[in-house]
Amino acid sequence: MKVREYRTWNMKNIEHGTRNTEQTKVYKLLHSIFRVPCSIFSMFDILIFAAMIEYQLKQKDTGPNTFNMALAGLRIVFMGTPEFAVASLDALVKAGYTIVGVITAPDKPAGRGMKMNESAVKKYAVDHGLKLMQPEKLKNPEFLQELQSLQADLQIVVAFRMLPDVVWNMPRMGSVNLHGSLLPQYRGAAPINWAVINGEKETGVTTFKLKHEIDTGDILLQESFPIGENETAGEVHDKMKEIGAQVLVKTVKGLADGSLKETPQLATGNEQPAILKHAPKIFTETCKIDWNKTTEEVHNLIRGLSPFPGAFTYLNDKMLKIYRSEKEITVHGVKPSEYKTDGKTFLKFACSNGYIQIKELQMEGKKKIGIEDFLRGYHFK
Repeated sequence: MKVREYRTWNMKNIEHGTRNTEQTKVYKLLHSIFRVPCSIFSMFDILIFAAMIEYQLKQKDTGPNTFNMALAGLRIVFMGTPEFAVASLDALVKAGYTIVGVITAPDKPAGRGMKMNESAVKKYAVDHGLKLMQPEKLKNPEFLQELQSLQADLQIVVAFRMLPDVVWNMPRMGSVNLHGSLLPQYRGAAPINWAVINGEKETGVTTFKLKHEIDTGDILLQESFPIGENETAGEVHDKMKEIGAQVLVKTVKGLADGSLKETPQLATGNEQPAILKHAPKIFTETCKIDWNKTTEEVHNLIRGLSPFPGAFTYLNDKMLKIYRSEKEITVHGVKPSEYKTDGKTFLKFACSNGYIQIKELQMEGKKKIGIEDFLRGYHFK
């Protein structure tokens, strides 16, 4: 039923004091959303609700001017912490879904002043008046009781911590995770970083159902996109969060209307045990540049760790982080790790098959700057 027709129908029924099958459907929908007896809703409530639906539809960029009761009645709990997750939460809100709760990490002290730092997801939830929960422990009985009281149909997990079984199993439709790779490739904590470090030409996003083993649940949707030769992990991250948000909205719609089928990861065709790549947590040792490697390998490491945590080497006994570089493949007799510079425009380090030209860097205790600004103020020993 179109919204304008619905409002006209409402006005007629309010005037004549009648009720029909369509009105009964809406009463049931209101009950499914607010979990209270249908009898408390008046015809005026129905009219207001129709106006709210029309407003939500006007916010959409595309799609027919119709209202899907099954989608509007879906109760969703969202779990996430960093900026990457905000894009997904925002996309769900703008799509008109009912977010009955947002769960994010507790505030933590950060910076020199050790001020309490709020997560990006918390800031969004507060700004949009969404119910917020920040449990220290996900198995805390009080938290579990409050989560159960939300009566969620579905939980969405984006860039959050590992969930205990009692949490991800709670909703009737289960829990869906958005992962930053084309699963089953790059299971783990840092899929974006490792895809760039390994020089992949393509990556993507996957939505899947959570199960006990990490990142192994049945796949719902996937979408791939290219990685540029000089793109950093940060740039891939920014592109991925927007693509992932739209894939997540499609996933929720497909689950709600029953059009989406789950596919076991072994059946996707992406998994070949001999070449399965993983994405473990990044440690300090991972970030240290080995100049004995090829220019391609070093360049990819720099890209894959930029802007955080940053690949590093040492210059005159001080740590030097490198955020942007260019490859110079050439035959030379220079020992790997030795550098050359004209003191004005370039600084390059020798690798096994050429040089890495430094374009953006940060000396220990200093700010991140471009190479020419650095060379103007640095005195080599």
